[in-house]
Amino acid sequence: MGKKMKAANEQVEPAKEYSLEEAIGLVKKLKYTKFDETVDLAFNLGVDPRKSDQMVRGTVVLPHGTGKSVRVLVFAKGEKEKEARDAGADFIGAEDMVEKITKGWLDFDKVVATPDVMGTVGKLGKILGPRGLMPNPKLGTVTFDVAKAVKEIKAGKVEYKAEKAGVVHVPIGKVSFDEQKLLDNARAIIDSVSKAKPSTSKGKYLKKLSISSTMGPGLRVDPNSVSAGK
Repeated sequence: MGKKMKAANEQVEPAKEYSLEEAIGLVKKLKYTKFDETVDLAFNLGVDPRKSDQMVRGTVVLPHGTGKSVRVLVFAKGEKEKEARDAGADFIGAEDMVEKITKGWLDFDKVVATPDVMGTVGKLGKILGPRGLMPNPKLGTVTFDVAKAVKEIKAGKVEYKAEKAGVVHVPIGKVSFDEQKLLDNARAIIDSVSKAKPSTSKGKYLKKLSISSTMGPGLRVDPNSVSAGK
């Protein structure tokens, strides 16, 4: 552990549960790297994702965006191509894009597709699926309203999904954001995850919550200091 990392860790009380406001302030204070780190929220939920009726998954458009430039690929034909281009999509196509991806091209971050071309896009399942890039109607990325989908992604739409043991990781912005923006983004995600609670989930839903920057120490957040913990 480097000196700067050690010094940052020494300012954190491992057993303490901070309020969300305190934790965000400390994450910003403890930054010691030269690059603009991403700030992440981590949830430990009282669900078993292996059971289909306990899967927690959703999307939310962050009030202040992620601070990251997102490259969007849209699979569409005809007038929907123009709609995607006008909305700010970076790459647009159909069979030509499928062929390009099959040959190894992956210079994009999010994918949107119109329902009529999903038969073609489905061929990329083994490539896009493991990378979390496959368009999904439940996430709003398989739609004829491509303009809305592209604009939301560009504005800071993030996806979340419970992993094994009920853990959910979601970015809430950059360390360079002011505290209020990080707080607004965090609350938007906490509210969304809270509302996504499966009816079959028994006992405490939000068991643990923590926040950290890319290189910084993790800070435990008091679940009772946020609405989802009540």
